Amino acid sequence: MEPGTCHPRLRIRIVFGDEEMIGPGKAELLERIDRCGSIAAAGREMGMSYKRAWQLIGTLNAMFCNPLVDSTRGGPGGGGAVLTDAGRTVLSLYRAFESDAADAGAARLGEMQALLRDIPAEK
Repeated sequence: MEPGTCHPRLRIRIVFGDEEMIGPGKAELLERIDRCGSIAAAGREMGMSYKRAWQLIGTLNAMFCNPLVDSTRGGPGGGGAVLTDAGRTVLSLYRAFESDAADAGAARLGEMQALLRDIPAEK
């Protein structure tokens, strides 16, 4: 692989406190909940346990003034989960921050990438 042929990507974690943070994993979980309508299904898609997915959503819901995910218990009709308006706003702001950071740092990332060692494909 020639230097500069692979595109670097940022993985941004925004830390608000010791236990309060949002990063790529939580953002992806929110996106999948929005698409799947289920915390369990979103977690499964990510290879995450049901318990872990619920823990992450509990943390997110406790971090912000308003919950990011609203869930209903299962039962005969099944449960479900939806992003709240606050959830959509936080997810949108996080993704916009990622995009802004990538745009602002593109030149420096390119310079850094040009300094990468050429690693043979066999390794």
